[in-house]
Amino acid sequence: MASAEIAELFRRVTLGLYVVGAADGERRDAFTAAWLTQVSFDPLLLALSVNPQNASHRLLHAGGGFTVSVLEETQQEVARHFGLSSGRDRDKLAGIAWRPGRRGAPVLRDALAWFECELAGAMPAGDHELVLGRVVDGGLLLPGARPLTYAATGDMDGSSALYPARLSA
Repeated sequence: MASAEIAELFRRVTLGLYVVGAADGERRDAFTAAWLTQVSFDPLLLALSVNPQNASHRLLHAGGGFTVSVLEETQQEVARHFGLSSGRDRDKLAGIAWRPGRRGAPVLRDALAWFECELAGAMPAGDHELVLGRVVDGGLLLPGARPLTYAATGDMDGSSALYPARLSA
């Protein structure tokens, strides 16, 4: 199985697309994430996979939590904006309608829904870190809307190049 086939294989895993916000004091940032899932009912926990090289990773830990804005199916450009504008000196929130959550992390006003989480734990997971967040708040903003899926974005994030040349035996 070639790298392109492996990428297509993994695109069949049903994933949504989210903008994750983090803040520490007056510093704020946000990034696009696809690896997020509910892992517990009691307490309500979300698991999020974060690249430790991402500038928001430090803010998430320093601020003790994060927000999740669930993107609506027409918001591919929003996903691209927060996913591809990785310049650390650029304010990705400039010109975007958002409000601060309890800890100051940004919540997108045009999102389908949102969650706010307190950091509940973290552990290494390959080239990423698995972060657990306890849900402390949230809301549904567009009840009739459908979420944007990762599969619908094609190779917008360039992740096809990150898959191995073949699966190991």
